[in-house]
Amino acid sequence: MRYIIIGAGAVGGAIGGRLAGAGHEVVLVARGAHHEALRDGGLRLRVPDGSYTYRVPAVDGPAGLGELRPDDVLVLAVKTQDTEAALRTWGPAPVTGGGTAAERLPLFCAQNGVEGQRLALRVFQHVYGVCVWLPATHLRPGEVSAEGAPLTGILHLGRYPHGTDETARVVAAGLEKTRFLEAPVVADVSRWQYAKLLTNLNNTVMALSGPDDGTEAAAELRRRVRAEGEAVLDAAGIAYVGVEEQQAVRGHKVDLVPLDGAPRGGGSTWQSLARATGSVEADHLNGEIALLGRLHGVPTPFNTLLQTLANTFAREHREAGSMPVAELARLAGEAVASASVQEP
Repeated sequence: MRYIIIGAGAVGGAIGGRLAGAGHEVVLVARGAHHEALRDGGLRLRVPDGSYTYRVPAVDGPAGLGELRPDDVLVLAVKTQDTEAALRTWGPAPVTGGGTAAERLPLFCAQNGVEGQRLALRVFQHVYGVCVWLPATHLRPGEVSAEGAPLTGILHLGRYPHGTDETARVVAAGLEKTRFLEAPVVADVSRWQYAKLLTNLNNTVMALSGPDDGTEAAAELRRRVRAEGEAVLDAAGIAYVGVEEQQAVRGHKVDLVPLDGAPRGGGSTWQSLARATGSVEADHLNGEIALLGRLHGVPTPFNTLLQTLANTFAREHREAGSMPVAELARLAGEAVASASVQEP
């Protein structure tokens, strides 16, 4: 199999680098300065066991490859807000022997949230969900850091919306050949992804106010944001893996290790703000909870506020982590009070 990593940023770059390091054939897909750096100098991957440069093909779209191969595996690792554009680009790409990528090739959605694979299923016939537990950072063109050890990450795989098959098992075996990625194949991948969604709700808190400062105000804010998410999923009848079950699987397999010259400032939303990309994935994290809350009659003042603030920060190119926790807590209190007044 050849692995085509569509979106070779933090997660995509880490997966692609580990696959290349294990001898797999890999193509990295990126845009702009990152694409140019990958094309000209290769991917520099910093990990606890060292720093590696992988000189693998890098393209900015399917035209750079010609016809795709029947044994290609597409790994979609763009941010969810960029999913539709990627699907429009890669779905019609021709495959040797006839047909298109959307008709013939498997698409593995290695993304945060749950919406990307649903969008993909409108276009691709063979869609697989991936629950990504892989701490990684991408701030400079051509460079990715993955701070997890002893494993780089754990990637639960399964057909979307449910089930398993031989393709999932073969891809999982390829990932595990790296020795740095664990890839359990599960029939209920969405259950794992909704659990990860609850964790990702606090990506926005970190993006707005920086890493947890250890104060009670910060801890209480994070607790209430997650509790609101759990209440919404419970009201919607959506199953998710509990904290204990997650910990039993992860244990200390993916512990964060500080890397010299590559400090970890925050999660994916923080990194988008730090790179001043102009967009963040809050609409598909906190916004997913807000959507489900409206559908099922559950107020979501915390997550709605975080969604709004994150989009404002991105649009106005405000500095990541620049809102004091006390200010965010004050705004959250006002949002809760306003929601209480508006309740019938």
